Amino acid sequence: MPPRESLIAHTILQGFDAQYGRFLDITAGAQQRFEQAEWQAVQHAMKARIHLYDHHVSLVADQLRVLNGAASWDEIFWLRVKEHYQSLLPGYPRHEIAESFFNSVYCRLHGHTDLQPDRLFIFSSQAQTAPVTPLRPWSRHYQPERGWQALVDQVLGDLPLTLPWQHRARDVGWIVRHLASHFPRLDQGWLEVNSELFYRNKTAWLVARLQLPEGIFPCLLPIQRTEAGELWIDTCLTDVNDASIVFGFARAYFMVYAPVPAALVAWLQPILPGKTLAERYMAIGCQKHGKTESYREYLQALAESDTAFEIAPGVRGMVMLVFTLPGFDWVFKVIKDRFAPQKEVTEAQVRACYQQVKEHDRVGRMADTQAFEQFALPLSRISPALLAELHACVAEKLHIEGDRLIIHHLWLERRMQPLNLYLAQASDAERRHAIEEYGNAIKQLAAANIFPGDMLFKNFGITRHGRVIFYDYDEIRPMQELNFREVPAARYEEDELSAEPWYSVGPDDVFPETFRYALCSEAATGALLLQLHPEIFDARWWRAQQQRLALGHVEEVIAWRQTQRFSVCYAAETVNGRYTPA
Repeated sequence: MPPRESLIAHTILQGFDAQYGRFLDITAGAQQRFEQAEWQAVQHAMKARIHLYDHHVSLVADQLRVLNGAASWDEIFWLRVKEHYQSLLPGYPRHEIAESFFNSVYCRLHGHTDLQPDRLFIFSSQAQTAPVTPLRPWSRHYQPERGWQALVDQVLGDLPLTLPWQHRARDVGWIVRHLASHFPRLDQGWLEVNSELFYRNKTAWLVARLQLPEGIFPCLLPIQRTEAGELWIDTCLTDVNDASIVFGFARAYFMVYAPVPAALVAWLQPILPGKTLAERYMAIGCQKHGKTESYREYLQALAESDTAFEIAPGVRGMVMLVFTLPGFDWVFKVIKDRFAPQKEVTEAQVRACYQQVKEHDRVGRMADTQAFEQFALPLSRISPALLAELHACVAEKLHIEGDRLIIHHLWLERRMQPLNLYLAQASDAERRHAIEEYGNAIKQLAAANIFPGDMLFKNFGITRHGRVIFYDYDEIRPMQELNFREVPAARYEEDELSAEPWYSVGPDDVFPETFRYALCSEAATGALLLQLHPEIFDARWWRAQQQRLALGHVEEVIAWRQTQRFSVCYAAETVNGRYTPA
């Protein structure tokens, strides 16, 4: 009989195999869901795939408790378990995620305490190992021997999709026209197309690397289906900033079949140069390993500087204490021990809201977060002002171990500039763009069945790409739960002067016309908001969104600008909103 340590190591790896097998099964169904327009099933599959990891960690932890019986998990025992486990990983196609799974099982068994680096894979044991070669090539190479028109037509013809094209020759023509207008030396290049389509919401993305003498560029084609079941392409994205937005932290994870995820994220790196390894793993749905990599990025940021943690800029939150580490692209968010009186939520409700966002279609407007337990900060690196704030606001979630401050629970979230601070110093053009983005964010959240609750500018951030993202989740509600009402007419003139409403207000009532008091107090900003987005102050518009949701409508929020759509670029060549071939 193998030693107990070996049995436990094999049990953990078998549990991970089961989890990732189910992960691939759900992912493999993406093509069918897309082709059959099963949009509600797309949402369910997304949530189910996210739940798989924790479910299988729990199953394995329960198995190990049975296997171990009354024996203790002493330090030497777990060192031997880790040694056995590590011996199973050379040549294993998903070794890096298997290490994260081991860490998760260990933390589940130990209640996220006693987290000793020598018993965990804080850094990968296989870091210098090249990714295992997939059984099928990750990409196909296309040379323009017969010209780019024939090349792009061949690329579309080789896709695994079985639906007919609405007008393939037209789409090919627009794609080639875009490429030729953006790359003067296109005739000297070639295309490397990923073998798998990247599915998200109602779009199947073709992801390719455009190889040119001047470098490697992304070539992303969003393939959509009409209600009649025909395929069409809306744009061609060849800028790294546009690719970064498509793979952004505010969007749902892709469904892309990746039996060797390390090979895929390595392949993506040249066309996503601004994305860290953590972000690339998260984008393809391996968010738990992305969390591991983000923690490694945190440790690297600590090691490479001596800057102190400090309170984040902006208005202090009523529910969250937020702090930063200069030079690190994430912020740290901790739930306060006590909330401001006007916040009628509990800590459990706040956690539930953050989990809801994790599982929801974030439509490019809500930032993803990574939750950590027992997160350690070096005491010597905490600024006096932040340390005082921590003790004042989250003392019940802290304890000190030697030279480290341990925070029992926090989230990491990508750092953005608070929108209120941005607007305070924006030029007229920047202000207009930001307000247009802000209104679009609210509209797109509503279309995705999310009412943000507190819509003050301080609860939104602006990214380096100029996109406005919502990041304060403690008051989010499903649209269907709310009652959007008009403010009743005043009974008397004195009513309008009263500090209290003259009408009844239920717990689910929302009065959109009152938003202007908070959002339009600054004249220039308020005028822009009323000009660009008057709908958000109209209860009828909100009720119309509810009706669409009640009918099962799933909105496709595009990840590219309206000006990049072929129908806009080549508007003179469309008839009644439909393209006509050149």
